[in-house]
Amino acid sequence: MKRAKTILTLLLSVSFTLLLLASCGGKEPSASEGSPQAPSGNPARTLSQIKESGKIIIGVFSDKAPFGYVDSNGTYQGYDVYFGNRIAKDLGVAAEYVSVEPASRVEYLVTGKVDLILANFTVTEERAQAVDFALPYMKVALGVVSPTNALITAPEQLSGKTLIVAKGTTAEMFFTKNYPEVKLLKFDQYTEAYEALLDGRGDAFSTDNTEVLAWALQNQGYTVGIERLGNLDIIAPAVQKGNTELLGWLNEEIVSLASEQFFHGNFEATLAPVYGDSVDPDNLVVEGGKLD
Repeated sequence: MKRAKTILTLLLSVSFTLLLLASCGGKEPSASEGSPQAPSGNPARTLSQIKESGKIIIGVFSDKAPFGYVDSNGTYQGYDVYFGNRIAKDLGVAAEYVSVEPASRVEYLVTGKVDLILANFTVTEERAQAVDFALPYMKVALGVVSPTNALITAPEQLSGKTLIVAKGTTAEMFFTKNYPEVKLLKFDQYTEAYEALLDGRGDAFSTDNTEVLAWALQNQGYTVGIERLGNLDIIAPAVQKGNTELLGWLNEEIVSLASEQFFHGNFEATLAPVYGDSVDPDNLVVEGGKLD
């Protein structure tokens, strides 16, 4: 929690400074200033351009139920998509969703392929060098799911074994740094990762605890033996670096939605049907960008 609050404080400070510079006509950081992964593609669209086009382009997952996925009718659904629909409504435009993979989220913003990423994007100091994060709307930690008959209950039990991860995720970074003796089997897509676990190509799979808990509830014979690993992290929308106009609007939107407990309503609509009573919404939901 302490680490999450520190990152949140840093984000608020950076956001305020950038907005102050913009409002005073100050010089905004150029593409080469302060970011080793600065944008080299198309510039971010302004709010006016987004409104004039009649749509906001949002990068989401298409295979990470119940947060971002495509249903049997070909429609994007999930916790992130529910939020994206509200953003579009309040902007007075349509939401156009683009499927992204974990490792492509930064690149899609940097090159201007999307206006916004809502794809379970965990805030890290490294990522914050390449994109700008708005206020958080969810909090998570890592979890590990494995076959019930060969249950992994501690990361040390993975020594010499194969752990499945998705490329570009905090799980990949965490185990690479802290448990280098664990063999990582990496996939671009979550569907591929789960198929590998079902096929027995790995001993366990690690990603956000919120997701593995949901998956285990729907897949008999698998259990989340490690429900919380590492630090508590925060999930936030992300925009192209330096897009202070859209960033400021998003922060105001997140704060204003707290008055109606929007994200608790989002939880009830998209996550409660999956989790039932197994997850307390207050352990996941963040209202108004404020951590408890």
